[in-house]
Amino acid sequence: MEYMRNSLSKAIVFTFLICLGILAASPLYSQKNTSNSFSEDKGKLAIMIGGQSVGTEEFSISRDGDQWVARGTTEYHGQSGSNKVIGELRLNSAGAPLKYVWNTEGEKKASSTTVFNGLTAQISLELGGKPVSQDFTFTSPVVVLDNNLYHQYEVLARVYNWAAGGPQNFAVLIPQQQTPGMLTAEMRGPAILDGARYEQLAVHTSNLDLMLYLDSAHRLMRLSVPAANAEIRRQ
Repeated sequence: MEYMRNSLSKAIVFTFLICLGILAASPLYSQKNTSNSFSEDKGKLAIMIGGQSVGTEEFSISRDGDQWVARGTTEYHGQSGSNKVIGELRLNSAGAPLKYVWNTEGEKKASSTTVFNGLTAQISLELGGKPVSQDFTFTSPVVVLDNNLYHQYEVLARVYNWAAGGPQNFAVLIPQQQTPGMLTAEMRGPAILDGARYEQLAVHTSNLDLMLYLDSAHRLMRLSVPAANAEIRRQ
């Protein structure tokens, strides 16, 4: 996308650069991994680069029967004006994705729907013309980490098996890019930032390292990408 090449891209580029390649087969979440205890959450995140605000995201994670729904709306500001991304991710009780819908508003409009069926996913993308469909097959359960919707990293933190600890490989899908890939997450020791104590979850790709800072309930409080001088903070 063109906005990757303007000044705003430094704040959001890390969500585009999740490494591509063969998906790693690894033991991820299962129905037995509900000890990660999804719980309802609602908040607003500030998106910053170099200490300057370039956008915000409002999100919620809520229960719907025996499923969970993670919704987010991000508004960001680039050289060409303001844009908005809206996403809704439906998950089963263990955190596996069932359906994901996103759309954009602003200079460029687009939308897509992704339906998951076990280790397969079908994306239908609408860019103003005839919808384009694409199928994906994964070798292990998948997490969704879409462009500019940072609350989805809280979903990652909740499906990470904290009791087991250590590095855990995740198949990942970026629906806006129709891109599969992989990442590794690993818990680190606690950190004190600005007088507050956080649990740390390091996220590694072949291109970038991210650090998630979570409270004791594993809610996302901060996200740092040193290489991009970018930071996401809960307001």
